[in-house]
Amino acid sequence: MDGGTMTMADARTRSGSDVHLVGVIGSPVAHSLSPLLHDAAFAAMGLGEVWRSFAFEIPGGAAAAALDAMRSAAVTGLSVTMPHKGDVARLVDESSETARRLGAVNCVLARPDGSLFGTNTDGEGFVASLARGSGFTPQGRRCVVVGAGGAARAVILALADAGAAHVAVVNRTPERAVGAADLARPVGEPVPSGGSELDAAVQAADLVVNATPLGMAGTTTGGREEWLVRPEILHGGQVAADLVYAPRPTPWLVAARAAGATTLDGLGMLVHQAAAQLALWTGREPPVEAMWEAAERSSPPSG
Repeated sequence: MDGGTMTMADARTRSGSDVHLVGVIGSPVAHSLSPLLHDAAFAAMGLGEVWRSFAFEIPGGAAAAALDAMRSAAVTGLSVTMPHKGDVARLVDESSETARRLGAVNCVLARPDGSLFGTNTDGEGFVASLARGSGFTPQGRRCVVVGAGGAARAVILALADAGAAHVAVVNRTPERAVGAADLARPVGEPVPSGGSELDAAVQAADLVVNATPLGMAGTTTGGREEWLVRPEILHGGQVAADLVYAPRPTPWLVAARAAGATTLDGLGMLVHQAAAQLALWTGREPPVEAMWEAAERSSPPSG
């Protein structure tokens, strides 16, 4: 990324007519690692002179204007982050089955005919990060997902699609847990927060995922008293994954590791979902390891 954010029209003017533009839209978005990952991939692919990525600050409610700007500036692809995933899902001309089931788009491709195609690569990015980071595959495994927001829903659907034997979902709002678990039918099951039923599901799980923002740097929440899954009940042979990647590791992962679990933070999901987007935009195999190296340099573990 070339420092800060700019409009798509400005990015086109700055880059010239022969460059393929991609980027990320969101608010706030200046902190996003997506342009860094994209540009690292383009450099590794020998495309650094003809593909460039930028961050585009788009306030809430302005997704339609952003897609109009995408068309007028001839932007090839956009990564979509909060708060626009739901709005973009309703605005694109066509979407993938995954995006339709989630009601959320995190990736847009501008087709040669001017139409916009939307998909969601969050779930496949998470499953790929599990394989690379811990050698874990969901097929036939028991999973617990904490949370029922957009990221959690993507993970729940992806685990079910990858053949998980059981996906238990826990959330502070029971109704949201029911709706999220429904994505994983017939293997999805909402589990009440607190009590012996949740503890039993966690202790029987092969994978436990924190898909909430608890513990994220810059927030005032995330203390031990707020954890729905107590990490001390985890044990060896389990994988504990946290979708948060700042700080690295999160307090929950520190405690999960102390309990004996193999731990995995959210940086891998970020890298692999971005790689899947690049594959769609460029039609080429993305250099995942180069993207990993760029991510690690920008977000080194704290210890």
